[in-house]
Amino acid sequence: MTDAKPSWTPAGASLPESVDLDAATAAIATNLNLPAGFAPVAQDPALGPAVSTALARVEKQLRAAIAHSDPLADATSRHLMEAGGKRIRPLLTILASQLGDPDRPEVIQAAVVVELTHLATLYHDDVMDSAPYRRGAPTAHQVWGNHVAILAGDLIFARASLLCSLLGPEAVGIQARTFERLCLGQLHETVGPREDEDPIQHYLSVIADKTGSLIATSGQLGAMFANAPEEVVRIMLEYGEKVGVAFQLADDVIDVAGIKVKSGKTPGTDLREGVPTLPVLLLRQAAAGGDTSAARVLELVDADLTSDEALGRAVEALRGHPATGQAWEVARQWAEEAKAALEPLPESTVKLALAAFAEAVVDRDV
Repeated sequence: MTDAKPSWTPAGASLPESVDLDAATAAIATNLNLPAGFAPVAQDPALGPAVSTALARVEKQLRAAIAHSDPLADATSRHLMEAGGKRIRPLLTILASQLGDPDRPEVIQAAVVVELTHLATLYHDDVMDSAPYRRGAPTAHQVWGNHVAILAGDLIFARASLLCSLLGPEAVGIQARTFERLCLGQLHETVGPREDEDPIQHYLSVIADKTGSLIATSGQLGAMFANAPEEVVRIMLEYGEKVGVAFQLADDVIDVAGIKVKSGKTPGTDLREGVPTLPVLLLRQAAAGGDTSAARVLELVDADLTSDEALGRAVEALRGHPATGQAWEVARQWAEEAKAALEPLPESTVKLALAAFAEAVVDRDV
């Protein structure tokens, strides 16, 4: 393990004054909060300013990309972007570009494409999940209704596709395949596993599609448009997929473990909504195998969780059961596999930061 702490750090502390940004965009860029695993980047006197500058340019292009002449389309499209976010996907694009020629203009455009694609999926996810908050702000469907929120997501994805088309047919193909996986992941989560399908493998496949795929694409496009060697592109693709799964696994465990989070999501929300995450799946597996303690916890988990008291009892019981610790171990295993994928890369601050990030996503409490 590294000494990286499970906290968040300002991304743009070293933003050079020479960057041509309006005041509002510069403020957003310099106040982005990124995982502490990326601290080695900020501490590097050359890489830190380069990454901060690139992130600032991404923010500026994001604002331009979602602007609409129609007032409603403009307001709805800006809603989530202006609520903030960690910008993990464009950051991975920018970091991956450092393994080749990071100054190629296609790199920034690719970073904008992956973040726009991510934003579009959030609008749709929030409608499907009936989520009241995202990034501490009311979700779009809470403000404008489901239909407008879905169309806002579609508009953002349309802009992402337009920008992607300017990057060439290979990029269009990559984005299309990624979006297909995003949709399939949501579909498979919605309908659940087949009768002959292992629920745990189904769950891992879902989060690989819903989260891992776009994070993998982020690293792939960054390396590809920086003209990095094909082997480096492949490494970033594999790393992104595995670290994305680790990230989502950790998020799911944090929710059911009842750890206080800053996203506006109430701990235990997945339990209350009956979302089958890994701790619960492992709990069911243990109960089916004759574990009486698991069966007792399962009774609380499967009870009516409408009241906060019932939800609190279920969260506390699940947090104390070995199934939750086992789920953490699975998340850490995926993080270790992500780090292992980086092994062929030469030693550098980028490699150090990517490895530290993989550790940080499964060693956090916020």
